[in-house]
Amino acid sequence: MKVAVVGIGYVGLVAAACLADGGNHVICIDKDQKKIENLLNGIIPIYEPGLTEVVKKNVEAGRLIFTTDLKEGIDNSLVVFLAVGTPSASDGSADISAVLAVARQVAQTMSGYRIIVTKSTVPVGTHRKVSDVMLNNTSHPFDYVSNPEFLKEGTAVDDFMMPDRVIIGTTNPAVMEIMKQLYSPFMRKNARMLFMDPASAEMTKYAANAMLATRISFMNEVSQLCDKFGADVEMVRQGVGSDKRIGNSFLFPSVGYGGSCFPKDVKALVYMGNEMGMDMSIARTVEEVNYRQQDLFAQRIMDYFAGKSDQVTLAVWGLAFKAKTDDVRESPALRCIRKLLENGIKVRAYDPEAASNAFAELEGRIELAQDSYAMLKGADALVIFTEWQEFRNPDFEEIGKKLNKPVIFDGRNLYEPSYIKKQGIEYHCIGRPTT
Repeated sequence: MKVAVVGIGYVGLVAAACLADGGNHVICIDKDQKKIENLLNGIIPIYEPGLTEVVKKNVEAGRLIFTTDLKEGIDNSLVVFLAVGTPSASDGSADISAVLAVARQVAQTMSGYRIIVTKSTVPVGTHRKVSDVMLNNTSHPFDYVSNPEFLKEGTAVDDFMMPDRVIIGTTNPAVMEIMKQLYSPFMRKNARMLFMDPASAEMTKYAANAMLATRISFMNEVSQLCDKFGADVEMVRQGVGSDKRIGNSFLFPSVGYGGSCFPKDVKALVYMGNEMGMDMSIARTVEEVNYRQQDLFAQRIMDYFAGKSDQVTLAVWGLAFKAKTDDVRESPALRCIRKLLENGIKVRAYDPEAASNAFAELEGRIELAQDSYAMLKGADALVIFTEWQEFRNPDFEEIGKKLNKPVIFDGRNLYEPSYIKKQGIEYHCIGRPTT
């Protein structure tokens, strides 16, 4: 099938590469000339495990093409995916101006029937706005499909190739068949396609992300209560997760969630409720708990060094909002580091992929390290924000020798407190007794 993907960011590039890997001819379109030039030269703009290999394979096979020419893409495609960004506006709403602008350009460019598929995360009701824009800018027939993405950064390629489900929002049976065919390479083991109306498809994306964010915030709030009572949140997590009605996913207490999806989508859900005169109280509280969890962790560090903050240097492991990505958007690490810097604490940090992005976001106010152990020398404590695999079983003897005082603040509960105590290291984690 001939496909165009407009907007070659995180979602667009993963979707385009995987669709091409399924045997489709995919044209990737982006207005960023530098990004397209880099892709043509094999330079991938994001870090995502497995993506480089899939892109290279399909470029070499001639199934994946990159261009800035919108007309070329639309003229040579039946299905047109819109995958441009929908960032949070200052009021919490999702800014869909880029989606509407691209829809207008596609409508003005198309020379015949097309299927317009929104892959971006968009507020409920966007299907009507996009359709109206299209109708006002073309006399050619088209069908609209809402096809929200459910990609987790760090496992996005696998998520696309082996999806839990594919949501297709359309009421046209003929379009359903075309979308079935398009996704058929990824449905070999089990049919996991759900068809519904576009509004329900749009709502499904927000409801799913808000539900997952709720689980995280709830367990983080439980971890705060565990700290008060001396209970062990890890034992609580196992006990709760063993209930098959609940399961184990997204129950790990931590310094908080971040990234490009959960914070933005929870905010947008609250905003949509306000627009309809409804207080989305659970979603609003999920957001509040998440930020409070981050602030409490930062405050815990500042309280530990109270009265001598300007003499303290911290070694930080992890800057990305989660492992296996270079994404620092809404990263708890950055929010906490900003508070530490404001308190006069110096920060030197190591992250295997996200260091340069974090350095830019923090305006160069931290020192970057290339070696996770060498950077410990002379630091007053080690702070862990991201659960990279290389941090899970480190050389604790080396850590203890290099730090001025053997102290770890662990925002991901990577270690067993009793084991760390035997290593002679003072350990501060989330919701677990350490003495």
